[in-house]
Amino acid sequence: MHRRTLPVRIAVVAAVIAASAGCSGNLPTPSASSPVVIGGTVRVATASEIASFDPYSAFGTGTARYAYDSLINVAADGAVVSGLATNWQASATSATFTLRPGVTCSDGTVLKASDVANALTYASDPGRQLAGAQATLPSVPFTATADDPAGTVSVTTAAPYSFLTRTLGLLPIVCPAGLRDPKSLARASSGTGPYVLSGYTPGGPYVFTLREGYAWGPGGATNAAPGQPARIVVSVVPQASTVANLLLTGGVNIATVNGPDRSRLTGRGLGAVEVPTVVGLTFFNERRGRPLGDPALRRALVAALDRAGLANVAAGGTGKAATHFTATDAVCHTDLAAANLPAGDAEQALRSAGWTRTTDGRLAKDGRVLHLRLITSPDVGATLPSVAELMARSWTALGAQVQLVSENLNALVNAMYQEANFDVVVGSTPGFLLPAAFVPFFSGPSPAEGLNFAGIDNPEYSRLVARALQEPDTAGCATWNEAATALFRSADTLPIADGASTVYGYRTTFAVGFGGAVVPTSIRLHG
Repeated sequence: MHRRTLPVRIAVVAAVIAASAGCSGNLPTPSASSPVVIGGTVRVATASEIASFDPYSAFGTGTARYAYDSLINVAADGAVVSGLATNWQASATSATFTLRPGVTCSDGTVLKASDVANALTYASDPGRQLAGAQATLPSVPFTATADDPAGTVSVTTAAPYSFLTRTLGLLPIVCPAGLRDPKSLARASSGTGPYVLSGYTPGGPYVFTLREGYAWGPGGATNAAPGQPARIVVSVVPQASTVANLLLTGGVNIATVNGPDRSRLTGRGLGAVEVPTVVGLTFFNERRGRPLGDPALRRALVAALDRAGLANVAAGGTGKAATHFTATDAVCHTDLAAANLPAGDAEQALRSAGWTRTTDGRLAKDGRVLHLRLITSPDVGATLPSVAELMARSWTALGAQVQLVSENLNALVNAMYQEANFDVVVGSTPGFLLPAAFVPFFSGPSPAEGLNFAGIDNPEYSRLVARALQEPDTAGCATWNEAATALFRSADTLPIADGASTVYGYRTTFAVGFGGAVVPTSIRLHG
């Protein structure tokens, strides 16, 4: 992967990475008249081809949990539970994990603490540019060591990072055979997980086969419970309408559906679990020479917007104005946006900041007319062009000249990360589980040296982040939320809607993790 594409790869896979974080919800239990199926096959639909099953790549993260385990997992109530590790402790600069004895890799070898340390070291090497791994691991350098007789893995970071357990602990661990031959991971698995990748066809389907003797899943889960499928078959089905049809007819057992097709699935006997999302996270280009480097102008433009109207457009008529730039089930999430985003008389705010109307009604300051290039892409959200159009109408009414541009994904990425050719971008939230993962997008260097493509420089945010990083795990939530408040008050970012996607099950029950990823050991197939 070329170095300049890495930041956007990290953003693209971040939601998928977070979705592997553990268990957060269950489908309704089928009636007693639907007994479990012994040794059956569960068919799963995915929207796009999986180019590589390497769990550290930008592509293999979504299915990693079938074949790979992590040191810890996250339970439905947000608590950290066991995985490969039975005990763990962490501060802001170090973490130690004690491995469960008797864990074996898919090739039969026993997993040692040094194998885990080697996997952490391999995945964190910036020279390898492993976008999937970098979206999970701490954003600070670290050193991993092991004590094989004691079964412990210890990590020391070069700088404080508050969520070491929920970052280091959630990386899928690749076994030694896979690290010796990394290219093999694209088409075969080398992990300790409950399934093994046993069949690969370009364009799908992809087949996972149940392992025997597995007993170290989330909280000690096994894969030997009645109804656990013997095979998982993942098929590529790009069209949501086709996915809905297959769910109704039993052509697939598990699939995620967004948008209007969900209405066709209501009341049809399917299990369903809603997964919280944020729709339309908006950034303003604050780089030198761009008009929105002026915080007073940003605040006025945000105040002019109808947030409820934008949310309804974003979520298909059922949206609620976003409460944060994180999803409602993310760590440290709380309702901050309404109380802290700019509000009030936008025209008065503009006049106070020196903006006036020209004789032909255009908004200008110091002889410079306000031109805004507002960009988005349907590739990152089907409703986002309509959201941008409604924004443009509000700002045009103020006198701004708005160029509304709908790009394909590649052009959008180029405008954001390479050319900086935008004033406002309405995009899709990276979907991070942890507030610390957003830090490179809201501070620090711009591309190609960093991820801060909007050029945000908010000293209050940076000061509070530095403090929050010193506080281990959720003990720092209050500080993290103070930092988010600083972004809202400065109009550095604007989340549009709290939305939801839905994971459906046909004759199956299962639990899902953050972002909607199915927990493999929880799947049960019913007749």
